Amino acid sequence: MTDSPGRAKRDVARQVLETEARAVEGLIEQLDETFDRAVEILAACRGRVVCSGMGKSGLVMKKVAATFSSTGTPALFLHPAEAVHGDLGMLTEDDVVLAASYSGATSELVRLVDTVRRLGVRLIVMTGKADSPLARHADLHLPVAIDKEACPLNLAPTASTTATLAMGDALAMALLESKGFTDEDFARLHPGGELGKKLLKVGQLMHVDDGLPSVGVDDAMQTAFHEMSEKGFGITAVVESDGALVGCISDGDIRRLLAAGRDLRDARVGESMTEGPQTIGADELASAALNRLESHRITSLFVCEEGDRLIGIVHLHDLWRTEMF
Repeated sequence: MTDSPGRAKRDVARQVLETEARAVEGLIEQLDETFDRAVEILAACRGRVVCSGMGKSGLVMKKVAATFSSTGTPALFLHPAEAVHGDLGMLTEDDVVLAASYSGATSELVRLVDTVRRLGVRLIVMTGKADSPLARHADLHLPVAIDKEACPLNLAPTASTTATLAMGDALAMALLESKGFTDEDFARLHPGGELGKKLLKVGQLMHVDDGLPSVGVDDAMQTAFHEMSEKGFGITAVVESDGALVGCISDGDIRRLLAAGRDLRDARVGESMTEGPQTIGADELASAALNRLESHRITSLFVCEEGDRLIGIVHLHDLWRTEMF
């Protein structure tokens, strides 16, 4: 009984994935001190990392340029064919060119070498052949050699482009680490994306100064009523003269006091407040604020620094408006 057509297709897919996985794994043995020097050159770059490649390698290098840019290293893609027809004007002496060609002999890239050398621009290349023209004329050669392509004909760039992409990612991540790039930096560069939204900090959303409901311990309850009504949070912080948060008064607190028969007309804030309100730090993630609000079934959190000094307030609606959840 012969295998089904579907089984045969899955066998091809399995072989492709296994071949490409081996190609990426094989890069580990090719890593040496040259990789370290490449990261050092890229980290010291005062201009942009100019990525270049032809055909399928060009598509890969567009993605590599995008990864660099999104992780704190300014980068752009330069099409090698367009480069020799005027786009070389993109290059400055402060740039570093990162080029990819598996053969290392792509004519459009080889033609760039003289210009790159004339401008004094550093050149790093990723190829599968250490004795290729590009490898010989580059400042640094990063090997991305593979045993074979994943194509059954061993012709279409498949495993070789996967290996090149993986090496580009390795460079970008090593560079990210060396620059001390943080999640806060990532969020700053991705303000419109879902990843950036998930990395929003409480300090970016909190209300401060005139928007922060706050009364003193010795204030009259009438002052608290006015503050709660004017600021619209249904709650007000209670602070000491030095700005330290000591308690709060909420709509719920007032209803409970009235239900207990308390006369609040002449009452002072310190006599009626709830001590130990829920707080959060300005540097904590907005997602942590949402978790705290939901776990305590409240709608507002006071934001404090240096222990208990009040600096802001964040409301549940502020988090919902980000559409991050």
